[in-house]
Amino acid sequence: MEARTGLMRVGESDLHWTELGEGRPLVLLHGLCDSHLTWSRLAPRLAERRRVLMLDLPGHGLSGRPDASYALDWHARTVAAWLDALGLDEIDLVGHSYGGGVAQWLVLLRHDRIRRLGLVAAGGLGREVSPELRAAALTGALNHADPVLGIGTHFGFHAAGGDFDAREMAMLRWMNGKPGTGRAFARTVDDVIDWRGQKRGLLDRVHEVAALPPTALFWGDRDRVIPVKHGIETARVMEGATLVRYSGVGHFPHRQRAEHMARALGAFIDADTLPRPFVRRWLAVPVEVRRVGWLTRAIRAIRATGRSLARALKRSSAATRRAQKPEEHAAALAVAGVDTANEAAEAAEAAAEAAATNDAEGAAGTDAAVLSAAPAERQAT
Repeated sequence: MEARTGLMRVGESDLHWTELGEGRPLVLLHGLCDSHLTWSRLAPRLAERRRVLMLDLPGHGLSGRPDASYALDWHARTVAAWLDALGLDEIDLVGHSYGGGVAQWLVLLRHDRIRRLGLVAAGGLGREVSPELRAAALTGALNHADPVLGIGTHFGFHAAGGDFDAREMAMLRWMNGKPGTGRAFARTVDDVIDWRGQKRGLLDRVHEVAALPPTALFWGDRDRVIPVKHGIETARVMEGATLVRYSGVGHFPHRQRAEHMARALGAFIDADTLPRPFVRRWLAVPVEVRRVGWLTRAIRAIRATGRSLARALKRSSAATRRAQKPEEHAAALAVAGVDTANEAAEAAEAAAEAAATNDAEGAAGTDAAVLSAAPAERQAT
């Protein structure tokens, strides 16, 4: 099958892409430090019945490396403008790793034009990410280190399970060593990752989307870049989404299990009807936010206990003073009256906090019951 290439100026960027096949358009978006080459094993299988477009994101592959923000929103809007320029009104969209994050952001921007969404070990679905990426975000060490980035390509992709052949790896090293690659990488990482991990994602803003497209997740259970538990949790939260897990596979299931994934992804894309995912509202709240809620309730409980002890000490002190100094009994009663009023207000506040805590615990119990009803994901070997 003959490959076709394209190069187009879109906004600040010169965008390069490769195409295979004819038919309904399927757009594939790669991850960080990667390129259209990542789809070399998957795309030919998918192109037998459809038009497959493999874009090099700005700052990657054979695309340009402008002095731009490289923020996630900027990437998504650049891809959307490219789709507009090609006249692609409705597409099937698949994103790997960072490309999965861009795909999710495209759903926020243009959900009406995305027919099916495939997320392969995608970013933006949880907090955890590899220590190497957190360190890169924290230090910005690769901002002016294009040669280092090129040399490090081999070791990074090998550790993550990229499984590229010698020719592809040489090409990747050359592309990642091009001037401006380090700057693009550093700015991209800085926008989506901090010392705690990932900081952007679809579930943070899913309420903005009127209807999500049918969604399929694909993940290796030995992924050390973005853990498979992000896929598991997303499949629980996003009712109607499917998850295919690959045993013994790392961050690149589309390379390590290309034949199986081509069948699974093709069946997903070609299905006549599929349910649109429904996101359970409470579970869609980011995990870190839910943890803050539990911590807040614990702090409130501690404060309420402290106020109760303080009131008990006040009453004990007042009783002691009355016993020792009868002549101050009237004054003590007056003070006690003031204390009693304060105690009543504090008791009302404590009762309101207790009711809120009970309501939150009841909601958590309901969520646990809903979780038990979530469909089990498929296991692929």
